[in-house]
Amino acid sequence: MLNQHEIMQTIQMIDQQHLDVRTITMGISLLSCAHSDVKVACDKVYDKITRYAEKLVATGEAIEKEFGIPIVNKRISVTPIALVAAAAETDNYTPFAQAMDRAAKTCGVNFIGGFSALVQKGMTEADRKLIHSIPEALATTDIVCGSVNVGSTKAGIDMDAVALMGRTIKDLAERTADKGGFGCAKLVVFCNAVEDNPFMAGAFHGVGEPERVINVGVSGPGVVHHALQAVKGQPFDVVAETIKKTAFRITRMGQLVAQEASRRLGVPFGIVDLSLAPTPAVGDSVARILEEMGLEVCGTHGTTAALALLNDAVKKGGVMASSSVGGLSGAFIPVSEDEGMIAAAASGALTLDKLEAMTCVCSVGLDMIAVPGDTSAETLSAIIADEAAIGMVNTKTTAVRLIPAPGCKVGDTVEFGGLLGSAPVQPVHPFSAHDFVARGGRIPAPMQSLKN
Repeated sequence: MLNQHEIMQTIQMIDQQHLDVRTITMGISLLSCAHSDVKVACDKVYDKITRYAEKLVATGEAIEKEFGIPIVNKRISVTPIALVAAAAETDNYTPFAQAMDRAAKTCGVNFIGGFSALVQKGMTEADRKLIHSIPEALATTDIVCGSVNVGSTKAGIDMDAVALMGRTIKDLAERTADKGGFGCAKLVVFCNAVEDNPFMAGAFHGVGEPERVINVGVSGPGVVHHALQAVKGQPFDVVAETIKKTAFRITRMGQLVAQEASRRLGVPFGIVDLSLAPTPAVGDSVARILEEMGLEVCGTHGTTAALALLNDAVKKGGVMASSSVGGLSGAFIPVSEDEGMIAAAASGALTLDKLEAMTCVCSVGLDMIAVPGDTSAETLSAIIADEAAIGMVNTKTTAVRLIPAPGCKVGDTVEFGGLLGSAPVQPVHPFSAHDFVARGGRIPAPMQSLKN
């Protein structure tokens, strides 16, 4: 039973500590939309999305009003378009992205994800066409997000796909140069991508998912930060326990919203993703949680250990509050979207190498990082390969969302606005990885892939 103290506590968390449900994401299968005629297929995509997600935004807003819980984003994820478009007789899949964009705008959602391909073991013709279409597709749409899975623990890393993605990111940045390379903020390169992720830009509706599903992503770095202020100087076991209890409360609220949305929409409830997703707002930062543990600046020695504790404690607390935990679940560290990360990167304390080390122990990977505009495609590919290797060997999801900001150099800042914030341009190593990337082929899977 909820008591008065718990209710007041939750109100305070929402009112003063930036607690929110970051997203309600409806996953929609588009497999039934496949057709040899591109126009027919795109019309079917538009019709199905608008029919299924017609009431998503209105339902989310009604839950917000009734429960007093902010729901920041309403989103849609769809079947990877490379699978849907494979039947279409065309070399350019951009019309599919444009149909998704129109449908998402008609429904009133913030983002739609799924302009995606899964190429961890090799590329079909459809996969190749989709990847070649990404620069135009994401440059000519506003709220469409794309992702490509280039590796997995079972399959290894497809280095041909990695090389191609470096060139794709470069092309996309140049096509959106007038917006600081903003198109790249809508593109993620994954290793071990998950099928039920509600967060953008990497959300897609996996082939193992039902026809429709509701997934919810909770947040609350500000709540965790506030809770830790009450245990200053205490040992780490106390810190871990405090985070666990806080994550429990955050996740329980997400579970409530997810079940209510599922009931009202008549759509099965999938998972709660209990990631700590920051925003650029002061008081809503993962970096500040790590600093609260005793670090002068996020990025200094000890940061990786602090993040490992945080990530583990969040998961332990969250799984007690919901039996349907999934997605990416842990702690996001997107540089441009986290006020503390932005400050740490700007001061030079947080470097690309340190971020890479941090991704060994937390969710996802190198997220929303601006690098100089003249960074070569091969260097981008090499960074993707490094991050994919961490995911592959550690049996976890890693990802790269890099923005080679056109015309920008180290020390400049790229402004994206809103939830995406601003990113200080960070240095990359000046030494070439051209010959490494040019080899192509596949990096074999680690031995643990044979454990079954």
